[in-house]
Order: sequence, then C-alpha cells, then structure tokens
Amino acid sequence: MSGFKKTALITGIAGQDGGYLAEFLIRRGYKVHGLIRWDSYVDPQDGLKRLSSLGLTDASMTLHHGDVTDAQSVAALIKQVRPDEIYNLAALSQVGVSFTTPAATLDINTKGTLAILDAIRLLDMERTVRLYQASSSEMFGSAPAPQDEHTPFMPCSPYGVAKLAAYWLVKTYRDAYGLHASNGILFNHESPARGEDFVTRKITKAVAGIEAGSREVLKLGNLDSIRDWGHARDYVEGMWLMLQQDVPDDYVLATGQAHSVREFVERAFEQIGMHIVWSGQGVEETGRDKRTGRLLVSVDASLFRPKDVHHLLGNARKAQDRLNWLPRYYFDDLVADMVNADRVLLWREAGGDSAWKMTG
Repeated sequence: MSGFKKTALITGIAGQDGGYLAEFLIRRGYKVHGLIRWDSYVDPQDGLKRLSSLGLTDASMTLHHGDVTDAQSVAALIKQVRPDEIYNLAALSQVGVSFTTPAATLDINTKGTLAILDAIRLLDMERTVRLYQASSSEMFGSAPAPQDEHTPFMPCSPYGVAKLAAYWLVKTYRDAYGLHASNGILFNHESPARGEDFVTRKITKAVAGIEAGSREVLKLGNLDSIRDWGHARDYVEGMWLMLQQDVPDDYVLATGQAHSVREFVERAFEQIGMHIVWSGQGVEETGRDKRTGRLLVSVDASLFRPKDVHHLLGNARKAQDRLNWLPRYYFDDLVADMVNADRVLLWREAGGDSAWKMTG
C-alpha cells in the first residue's frame, strides 16, 4: 500500500544494537518506538545520548519508560503501539556481571522475553506481529568451534544460561502458537557505540588516550580468549532480514573469522604506530612498546571470569544462503573504526585542540 509505514518496537533501544537498529529502520521509513528501562534514566530523553551520536533525535522516534520484567506494562505498551515488528534487545548483557547478579540476569534476559511472548499471545497478535529475539553465541559456551545452528549448546555463564532459556521459549511459542518469532544467534559484534565496560571498547579507548599523552597501563583479563568479532552495523541488518522472511527461523550471524584478545590489542596499537612485544606468562604477562620499551599492557587476575568461554567461531552459511546476508566489516575494519572513533572523540572533548595529531 502506497504510503504505508511499518511500526517497530525496540526494547533496549539505548544500547549499542538498539541505536544502530533504530538508525537502520528509520532510514527505511519505519515508525520507531523504543523502550528504555524505567530506572536507567531520570528522564527518558537522557537515553538519547548514545542515539544522538548516530544522528538520531527524539523527534525521529518515540521513547517509552518501562521494564521488560513487568509483564503488565509490556502488554500495555505493545497494545498501545501495535507494532508490526518487535526487536527484543533488552538484556543484562555483561557476561562477567552475570556471575555476580545471576537472578537479575535471569529476570531480564529470560522472564523479559517471556513477558513479550505472552503479551503477543494474549493480545491475539500472533498473526500480525513479528518478533526478533536477541540470542547469543555465549549459549554455545564450551562447545567445540566452529559453531552453527546445529551445534549443541554448552553455556558457561548465567548470561549464557538465561539467553538459552529465552531461545527455547521463543522456539516453543513459535511451534505452539504460530508466532513469527526468530532467534538471532549473534556472535560478538562491536562498534564505536559499544559501552566502555566491554573489553573491545576498553582497549580502543585506552589506545586513543595513550596516543593523546596518557600514561595509562591497559589492564586486561584473559588475553587468550578467542572471539568472532563483527560490526554492529552489519548485524542489525541481519536482524531485520530475519523478520522479512515468510517463515520464521533461527540464524547464526558471524564473520567466520576468530581472533584473540591479544590480537585485538596488537591491531589497536598498530593504528597509532605502536607495536606490542609480549613477555612473561599468565598473570605475569606484559605488553611493551617495541620501540621504547614502555609498559602498555598488563594482566589483572581480578578481571578473569569464574568460568570462561575460550573459543567462539561462527558459521553463518545458513544466513548467507537464505537471507543473502554477508558482513561488510571484518576484524581489521572493525578495530580501525573503533580506534579512530575514540581518537576523534578525545579530540572533540579536548575542544579540537591540535596539541596532538593522529598518526594513522
């Protein structure tokens, strides 16, 4: 129908993926509504800080206070908005934090998903709304790499367990009630909008700071963890593609390339002309600038998780074949984008002072 606009509801819109997805959908003419957790911001407009960095404003979307763990408020919001598509991105997403707050992790990541599923069913919207559920490669846990849709799940954290429970709820409601609901099993995806408490952003922010004159030593946990890292921009397009299919299904999104935290550190420092030389083992390992010998990286035992996932490598062949989805960004592109964005951010925060110059 000419002039018809789809309506999308994004939970967790103030997060990294929520921002990029909102940008993606608005460019395609969607009316976008976003849910911001009621206690995250005194004023819901404060949630636009990350969104505004993507060029989005409060005029381009409608924000709602709420909480996915409050089933009644979730149902009321869905009834009010009457979305064509729901993207459930709300989550307690820090794997390490999930060990210290396992109950909250299950409440948000599992019960929150259940609230949305039940709302769709009770409002008799099974045939009119399509649901995307943000699943995670952390559900694979210690399963041997590479991992795809047929790999057994072996989660190693409360986060992985909670996401796996939500995954099975989606499949169950899809089969039992005919919901158009799809799980996106996304491998690690990063961007300049990533929170500073995630290891990739912690690295790139530190690198930019060191170039600008900081004497900081970057402290990290397990340098040998291997991840399949992609860019959030690519992955939100995959989310959207899943909901454009006639038949709902579950898909892995991944680059098919895996790199260690150590490699991420090396590539990030290379962006500012520094080359890391490693020495020592375990918690005694350090990384120094090859040219000057300056200490740049050290290992902090307190940053190790109680149980870690060592090797995640995704096989996204199904998404490539059925969704025609392929990543545009790979590892080096991602690292360069994040480091350069943090360099520009520092430069802007310094008022555009030219006292230092980017060397890349």
